[in-house]
Amino acid sequence: MRAMILAAGRGERMRPLTDTTPKPLLKVRDKPLIVYHLEKLAAQGVQQVVINHAWLGEQLEQTLGSGKQFGLEILYSPEPQGGLETAGGIIRALPMLGNEPFWLINGDIFTTLDFSELPRKLPDGVAAHLLLAQNPPHNARGDFAVRGGMLQSATETAQTYTYTGMGLFSPQLFQTYQPGSEAFVRLRPFLDSGIMNEQIAASVISAEWTDVGTPERLAQLQEHP
Repeated sequence: MRAMILAAGRGERMRPLTDTTPKPLLKVRDKPLIVYHLEKLAAQGVQQVVINHAWLGEQLEQTLGSGKQFGLEILYSPEPQGGLETAGGIIRALPMLGNEPFWLINGDIFTTLDFSELPRKLPDGVAAHLLLAQNPPHNARGDFAVRGGMLQSATETAQTYTYTGMGLFSPQLFQTYQPGSEAFVRLRPFLDSGIMNEQIAASVISAEWTDVGTPERLAQLQEHP
């Protein structure tokens, strides 16, 4: 099993904290956000983790190094200034991720989820399995619905949930692009297409989860261990 951690964002809403520190290196309870992920991935037997970066990427490489300290190997996927957006970053890194499904984790989230709960296999015809959470106050309308274990578009009548930035993805989801290309594309269109073709599975987690998108949310995590 391989994994990719998304770490290329500028973190505009986290400024001024992210003016000098990439968002995944911001600390919660004296530990960088991304280190929580690396430790959990290593505990699940992941041997290689790809980390993309753009803004202050050299700090990530200097801090995390080869990954040996975590018991795994880290491969870095540098992107042009400004980054390539989520799907673009994944497409750029696909040659390092191989042909099998891989775990995808946002580098700027905090969760108490035990990564043993991450899906490890995709049924035939399924291109991804997303983990969702109850809607936080800042995203009360949610992102998606779930029906019969499959991801659905949000509607006014359906119970909605928020995408956690965690899931299992097949490279096949991005087959319309050449692996390794510098495509500037968002992830949502790929998910919407997958929903239309009934190719995206989903499940809802009960563990604590926070999108650490603002200084206020970061401070709340520090106050409530």
